Amino acid sequence: MPRIVVVSPPFMSHARPLSVLASALRRTGAEVHLACTAPFAPLADAAGVHFEELAVSRNANTGIAEATRQDAEESARLGEFLDATRAGAVPALLTQTRHRRQDMLADPQGVLTDLRRLDERLRPDWYVVDQLSYPVTLALHCLGVPWATFCPGHPGYVLSAPDAYFGLPYDWPGVLRPTARDQERLLAAVRATDEAFTDLFAAFARRHAPAAAPPGRAFALTSAHAVVYSYPELPWLPERPAGPASVFAGHSVLPPSPPDQEWQRRLDGLRDRSRRVVLVALGTFLSARDDVLRTVTEGILDHLPDTAVVVAAGDRVDRLSDLAGDRAVVVSSVPQQSLLEHVDAMVHHGGNNSFTECLRAGVPAVVLPFSSDQFAVGRDAELAGAGVVLDPNSLTGKEVARALQSLDATCTGLAGLTRQVRARGPRWAAARLIAAMSEHAPAR
Repeated sequence: MPRIVVVSPPFMSHARPLSVLASALRRTGAEVHLACTAPFAPLADAAGVHFEELAVSRNANTGIAEATRQDAEESARLGEFLDATRAGAVPALLTQTRHRRQDMLADPQGVLTDLRRLDERLRPDWYVVDQLSYPVTLALHCLGVPWATFCPGHPGYVLSAPDAYFGLPYDWPGVLRPTARDQERLLAAVRATDEAFTDLFAAFARRHAPAAAPPGRAFALTSAHAVVYSYPELPWLPERPAGPASVFAGHSVLPPSPPDQEWQRRLDGLRDRSRRVVLVALGTFLSARDDVLRTVTEGILDHLPDTAVVVAAGDRVDRLSDLAGDRAVVVSSVPQQSLLEHVDAMVHHGGNNSFTECLRAGVPAVVLPFSSDQFAVGRDAELAGAGVVLDPNSLTGKEVARALQSLDATCTGLAGLTRQVRARGPRWAAARLIAAMSEHAPAR
């Protein structure tokens, strides 16, 4: 069986699903190594795989972005990003594309050097690389070694069509569709970033791998052999690359553990007073939007007397502590996958993990997209009949209550999607990835 190195950026929302895939690959009999920064070693231990310390990004997020130790520049950039989300969809995406060069190609020489050393020491048969770890993909291209791509977000992150650009949603939820002028501004910005990145990739490859084929469009540099999408295979998704095998895992979730005694006690207490329980979580970065968390929570408490709420408030628990009570639990973080087995609905930000975890659990959602691929995920939730999308920046408590009340009537496609997603999963994906790489990847 092959020796595989799974390379993850130091972000919990990426490292956790990659560790699940690493565990599934190990169960096929492969020798698997997870490469990331030291704080993520416990994920390798839990997955039963080897750990290799490797830094591929200057910034990090170990679970709550604001609480993760960052240098002053990265902290300032995080603050600028959060401010941009308050201004709306296009300002947030414009800020992200402006930050992108430093975020995604901060130290390509260092990454190449470290990966070359790791490759010489371990001699893996192939790698699995996060699609958003562009320095890693560029380094592996220059080293001429085989790799498979793992797409941690919306499948639109894997570019194929010439008019598709990273940072430009393939489509928008109805309530967040920008004006034509704003869409033109965004298109111009992401196109300029695409061109700048492509020039950087080409220059780096000429210097470090002059005999290799040019890498082409930087954001479209993807495995020639296989791409694993942590997403359901929806019929309207953007065009996929023609060459590599497409493996739609549906989700990257291990069978959830039951809630521990403390969480079971909390859930029992909420059920004693309420007919329904709603989980509210905006992810590891956007939990900093405590203004939105407050609006959502107050909307539930004020307008849905039969409903209780669990709020993941990140580093903002103190600001929201006044909301805690008989019908509200406010904590920094939650065991989301476990709780989804015991709640009636979720309010989330449209992150890939939250979207697919809700699908796997059969939980309808109110989606509040702020940035990144969340607008595309929100649009898919609408089209699939799996959720309702609202604008987080114009939100009212009454609007939240109405959306939650409408979910049963709106989410007509959820049951079918849940069956589809549960039929696949990480072990299904690992078996198909092994087969695809065995068939297509060159022997080393």
